[in-house]
Amino acid sequence: MHLLKMSDLNQSDIERIIQTAERFKSNSDCEKHQGFIANLFFEPSTRTKLSFEMAEKRSGYQTIDFLTESSSVQKGESLYDTVKTVESLGVSAIVIRHPKDRYYKELEESVQVPIINAGDGKGEHPSQCLLDLYTIYEEFGRFNGLNILISGDILHSRVARSNALTLQRLGANITVSGPSFWQDAELGIPYAPIDEVIHKCDVLILLRIQEERHDLKEEQRDYLTSYGLTPEREQQMKTESIIMHPAPVNRGVEIASELVECQRSRIFTQMNNGVYIRMAIIHELLQGGVTNESITKKCSII
Repeated sequence: MHLLKMSDLNQSDIERIIQTAERFKSNSDCEKHQGFIANLFFEPSTRTKLSFEMAEKRSGYQTIDFLTESSSVQKGESLYDTVKTVESLGVSAIVIRHPKDRYYKELEESVQVPIINAGDGKGEHPSQCLLDLYTIYEEFGRFNGLNILISGDILHSRVARSNALTLQRLGANITVSGPSFWQDAELGIPYAPIDEVIHKCDVLILLRIQEERHDLKEEQRDYLTSYGLTPEREQQMKTESIIMHPAPVNRGVEIASELVECQRSRIFTQMNNGVYIRMAIIHELLQGGVTNESITKKCSII
């Protein structure tokens, strides 16, 4: 079993992963396993890479790091051959981030150990989506009926795609916002200017400008005023609503710097939750899901 995109998971799978993450977060003395997990990152990463490493080590696995600049990729080795080489060395699972959309298509039938997609180009980012779901569930205890606004560079964001489609499937009301030239019509999600919907959202998920994926660069000072979260817009939000961001955060661009750690911000909570969700993903793929009989609480996510 691989985790490549959010559609690989049904509602029961998502519920089980959240439930397992909840257990790991409340009990630091979790079970330890033996084996090796390889982290193949072909793009820069701070949070995803480090939290996977932390999750692997806390679960007892040893980590195998991969650096493209010192690998045979520099000699022309293909992704397929790199992954098959790592699999042949005896790892238990492989975590991959790659700039190519749906890079996993050439791997999913041939690679026998679990592949965890840590981001494919402009495609999806399932582990980020799951940690966002966990953060929202921790706050509200449900998804059904929540008003969620995703704002920013929608067109180039794998986070936007994974989150919008999954949250919609779970019963949330999704709206996207941001510059019209960065909207993604294929998503089929309603668009609205941020000032028209900021006052009624329960969750605001901000996205950064992904300059590495396009040539068009918006003037940064104009972006915050026109599309970002200013202190004035934050004051219009409901008392119980929260702010989220997958990071890295461009302070003063998509969000005013003083709001990054304000009372309603859950940005660093997301990062903390990322370790437990990734522990849960690894547990689900390698240990067959939640088996601890001490879990009696039913996690109703809709």
